[in-house]
Amino acid sequence: MPERESGASGSEGTGGGSRPDRTEAAHRPERLEGERVVLRSFARDDLPHVIRWMDDPELRKEIGAVEPLTEARAEEWFAKVEIDPTRLWYAIVLEGDGRVVGEAGLLRIFEPWRTTDMTVIIGEPDARGRGYGTEAGELLLELAFERLGMHRVAVGVVGFHESAIRFWQKLGFREEGRQRDGYLVDGEFHDFVMMCVLEDEYRCARTRRLQQK
Repeated sequence: MPERESGASGSEGTGGGSRPDRTEAAHRPERLEGERVVLRSFARDDLPHVIRWMDDPELRKEIGAVEPLTEARAEEWFAKVEIDPTRLWYAIVLEGDGRVVGEAGLLRIFEPWRTTDMTVIIGEPDARGRGYGTEAGELLLELAFERLGMHRVAVGVVGFHESAIRFWQKLGFREEGRQRDGYLVDGEFHDFVMMCVLEDEYRCARTRRLQQK
């Protein structure tokens, strides 16, 4: 899905020791498997799902999208994603029936600084609040920190979307700043919340989640 352009299973223990070499860091896995969801490489056949999701005005407000997504713009976006080495994009697919319920990805991957941005969107209304987004987020963070050797992962969240802020906090993200009145929707300005998680914070949050299971 065209994203806002302003700041928005591997082995354990790589953060304090040697990081993966460039060959491993450049690897673009086509499939990440969780217990209930699978992240598989985003395909052109997935575009109709995204176009339909973007017809929902409430979803657009929550993610900072300003207009519906046309088929032409979707095709243009997909063509860029396919060849962009700074993005890894996935469809969120239910393990049981193969239903596509959302999309997730890493974007603006910058290896010299070991940093990337991230997004998780559950597009199907009846799939929200079921933990699918959390599992997809965990898979992406594991990819970023354990396999790609990232040190920092960042997201941007619309300030009034409190459930999204709680979602990212659950994954270990912390607020690090705000773009005051950085988002205008329905004639009203709202803050844009900048959040990030560092590799040691990710491991602490992951350990807590595992202990709670």
